[in-house]
Amino acid sequence: MPNTPPATAPMIPPPASGHAVGVSNDEFRAAMARLAAGVVLVTAFEPPLAAEGPGGEDVGMTATAFLSVSLDPPLVLVSLRTGSRMDDLLDEQPLWAVSVLSESQRHIAGRFAMKGRISDRLLFEDIPYVRGKATGALLVGGALATLECRTEQRVEAGDHTLVIGRVLTADVPSADGGPLTYFRGRYRQLG
Repeated sequence: MPNTPPATAPMIPPPASGHAVGVSNDEFRAAMARLAAGVVLVTAFEPPLAAEGPGGEDVGMTATAFLSVSLDPPLVLVSLRTGSRMDDLLDEQPLWAVSVLSESQRHIAGRFAMKGRISDRLLFEDIPYVRGKATGALLVGGALATLECRTEQRVEAGDHTLVIGRVLTADVPSADGGPLTYFRGRYRQLG
């Protein structure tokens, strides 16, 4: 029996919306909601605009699109909505941090996932944290793990920016509890 190359699928150009024929936003969201993801809080310090003006501000954002990229060098990736406050900040400020949230920190994830909030200062008010030595970004107390990062690369990907960061510090401050996960549009616990 002769070896014949497999038939290639016909190339269907995407419509103007960017979706393949037959894939709607709702269908794509429903399919991706079946993928469980860990929940992290991404933080960075926004420096003051001017030396004479008000001080800088701590900024935080809940993310579920966070993953390890490389062991050598140690690299991680976070996906940010293009034009979001965190995307704009990390375009100018290369230092940031990640706190891997535990199942008992659902309230933190929900707080920093709110749309249309005015200031993050009040959101951090009653959360225990330390300031990272390498980045100056806040690291959440009780997190399962914390990482401080410096942006190595930014990649535009549709309506998001993929930020690849070199890990400057990694710590496991808390071994208690399980991870907070996100599945089918809700925060969940394993088990």
